[in-house]
Amino acid sequence: MMRLLAVMMLGVAGWAWAGDEDFPKTDWQEQASPLASPDAVPGGEIRVFAGPYPKSLNYYLDSSVLSLDVFNALYESLLDLHPLTMDFQPGLAARWRIGEDRKTFTFWLDEQARWSDGQPVTAYDVEWTIQAILDPKNLTGPHKVDLERFEAPVVVNEREIRFTAREVHWKNLLTLAGLTILPKHVMATQDFNKINFEFPVVSGGYRIGELKEGFSCRLDRRPDAWRRARPGSAGLGNFDRITHLYYQERDNAFEALKKGTVDFYAVYTAHQWVNQTSGDRFDRNWIVKQKVRNYNPVGFQGFAMNARKPPFDDVRVRKAMALLLNREKMNRTLMYDQYFLHRSYYEDLYDPEHPCPATPLSFDKEQARALLEAAGWKVDGATGLLQKDGKPFRFNFLTRDASTDKFLVIYQEDLKDVGIQMDLVQKDWSAWMKDMDEFNYDMTWAAWGGGVWRDPEHQWSSAEAARPASQNITGFKNEKVDELITRQRTEFDIQKRNAILREIDALLVAEMPYVLLWNINYTRLLYWNKFGMPAHGLGKYGDERSAYSLWWYDEDAVADLEAAQAEDRALPRRPETIVFDDVFQR
Repeated sequence: MMRLLAVMMLGVAGWAWAGDEDFPKTDWQEQASPLASPDAVPGGEIRVFAGPYPKSLNYYLDSSVLSLDVFNALYESLLDLHPLTMDFQPGLAARWRIGEDRKTFTFWLDEQARWSDGQPVTAYDVEWTIQAILDPKNLTGPHKVDLERFEAPVVVNEREIRFTAREVHWKNLLTLAGLTILPKHVMATQDFNKINFEFPVVSGGYRIGELKEGFSCRLDRRPDAWRRARPGSAGLGNFDRITHLYYQERDNAFEALKKGTVDFYAVYTAHQWVNQTSGDRFDRNWIVKQKVRNYNPVGFQGFAMNARKPPFDDVRVRKAMALLLNREKMNRTLMYDQYFLHRSYYEDLYDPEHPCPATPLSFDKEQARALLEAAGWKVDGATGLLQKDGKPFRFNFLTRDASTDKFLVIYQEDLKDVGIQMDLVQKDWSAWMKDMDEFNYDMTWAAWGGGVWRDPEHQWSSAEAARPASQNITGFKNEKVDELITRQRTEFDIQKRNAILREIDALLVAEMPYVLLWNINYTRLLYWNKFGMPAHGLGKYGDERSAYSLWWYDEDAVADLEAAQAEDRALPRRPETIVFDDVFQR
């Protein structure tokens, strides 16, 4: 991955500033996506397990992949990214200009860009979208961070809008390019915080066809979407219907897959992958079990500790909590050694040239006891619990998924053995998100995806620790990290930025805002054998969700599956593992 990122100067880090630059270049021509298959045909339906029901489908209000899946299908951004080179390409904007000062950005909207009600997409829509995000009363916390670097945009005319950044930052163009634009003429009169599930006017390739609160969201393909007939759309967005099915518990979704209610299911638990994928449906290849290895960036997951209040405001306590988690035992007994144990927060910044200096923490109760004692926690002989200043060491672990209980029970017992009481509090996704937005928790399980471009500011800046609904959920504050975040803002060389990130990573490892857990570097899929797909399966950098755009409903495969079921016979086996570099052909 680092070899790849070295060439990703792209439209962000590879600019040569000799006067204003206009894009795309004069020799650019729109072409079909190199990832799309020429065999793809529109039609049919795919029913996907999408996770628990989100608190909102408005991604600006619910910054989770649950809402993003739907939001990206409904609305579009100013620019797109080439799926291989990650160069910027026209989106809603047909042209753009980067000023010589590296702070001025001008966009010209495509004259053909239309909302689904026939109204043109204009610069006023762009302006209003930014105003809505930055409005202090709107709960758009994480999305405010990058936009706050800009002055108010200037609408030159209906098709032209100009932005001026207050400071030079490598991410400025990326911020504007990725801005998802909403229809002012529909939303401006509404309370933005209440625009959650109804989106009657869209610009993207899909619209909401049916919404069953708490259960499902069906997206219907828009054959008349303004970009549908363009070369860049060929072979993409093929399903007539994409139905997102919501289950609070993954085990229930897995049972729905086996029954045929769910067509497509990404596996996130080793127990299911190893122990529950046998039987007629799997052995006869009616349900395909497949790994995909590509360049999907690796994030991290861990138990987030709220350092805004005791006892987790003490780094000695946080380290003790990490030492009391027996990850080795959990990986061996519950996950069949399928995972690597996290050493740090930016795992894929390291390679043989840049080895990771951190080593995974091993389970060590005695070292944990020593740290807790040094932090002032003493055992109360009457209760057996640690106490400090007359208060027992007792906290709540906020959880949203019963499938994690088997890990938490082990942790609970080891904590109890040293005198710490951890109480489990389970809530549904919406209630969990509300508590996270308000930082109303002691400890919780949080997983963060990786990114091709890594910006530490949202998650680790001290300024974000107090912003409601921010991604700095632990309340992490560190002056040295703040200095490094400031330094990386004006660094356009991605290798130098990554060096700064490694410095930040070392400080995070020392401060331990999370009890780090484990991860994998491939995607595990289960799906009914009735879909066509490119040989590479998923996008170069994509997770399972890239299937929604690249795959298609294959009527011949459906007929074969139905015949195999009727005749009680096996279908030909599909590849067990897809390695992107082995099968992709430009």
